[in-house]
Amino acid sequence: MTVQDIRAFNRFYTNVIGALDYSRHLYAPFTLTESRVLYELAYSPRTDAADLRSELSLDAGYLSRILNRFEQDGLVERAPSERDPRRRQVTLTARGRETAELLAERADESVGALLATVPDADRPRLAEALHTVRTILSASDKHRPRPEDVVLREPGPGDLGWIVQRNAALYASEYGFNADYEGLVARIVADFAEDHDPHLERVWIAELDGRAVGCVMCVRDDAPGTARLRLLLVEPDARGLRIGDQLVAAVVEFARGVGYRDLVLWTNDILGAARRIYQRHGFVLTAEKPHRSFGQDLVGQDWRLDLHGTGE
Repeated sequence: MTVQDIRAFNRFYTNVIGALDYSRHLYAPFTLTESRVLYELAYSPRTDAADLRSELSLDAGYLSRILNRFEQDGLVERAPSERDPRRRQVTLTARGRETAELLAERADESVGALLATVPDADRPRLAEALHTVRTILSASDKHRPRPEDVVLREPGPGDLGWIVQRNAALYASEYGFNADYEGLVARIVADFAEDHDPHLERVWIAELDGRAVGCVMCVRDDAPGTARLRLLLVEPDARGLRIGDQLVAAVVEFARGVGYRDLVLWTNDILGAARRIYQRHGFVLTAEKPHRSFGQDLVGQDWRLDLHGTGE
């Protein structure tokens, strides 16, 4: 590996993604840097100007000029930070959030078009290569992900399919589950996609650096006043960031907020990390039973949380 190897790759990749003419590439009046600032403001919990400058490694004067322009265009508002009055908190206006969402949608379409040219058989290799590059070049503490880097969001196009694919792949590799499990997950996801009440049922995607790394669902149970937590998953390389805790907390808060009395779930005893998360949030084991499913001998467990109780 030489400097010229990396420079050659950079020239290739910036051309592939249209970085040299980003505004025309996305049909938007923003440079690549301006679009990234909007993205951070929309999806990152850190919105102080100093945090933005540090996160994006931008010159203070350059970032200030970008924010001045955004403020003049009615995209952002600035005020003293609640955490530290010496800092300036930057928040998107309604217009700014609409703009950021439009840019994200166009970027997704652009990358989707690029990915469509990659044969299905080559996609796992491509994903692994991208992950390898990110892991090696992010080895320093500065770029190591933190729990606050994780964003919980609603699913976008393709995310429900991702839930099925990642559940099937991870449970096959980690627990030896067969295709029966993929069929079960596919039915759960299809039922939600085809018929759900958005006021009482939700899906959360955990995103880290623009990549889906976890998910969970909250759906109505057959029992009146009861919600069911389903399909909690965290990618192996994102574990240790308390993503599972964030996802379960989101379900508990949502279920309690919309008026459910109980929150239940079914899992298997081999999923030790997940069970510890449920216990931390106040779930109580109510029943367990051996069964043969997904090509394995398992012990199924029913857990319940009284939402009128203390919660966590």
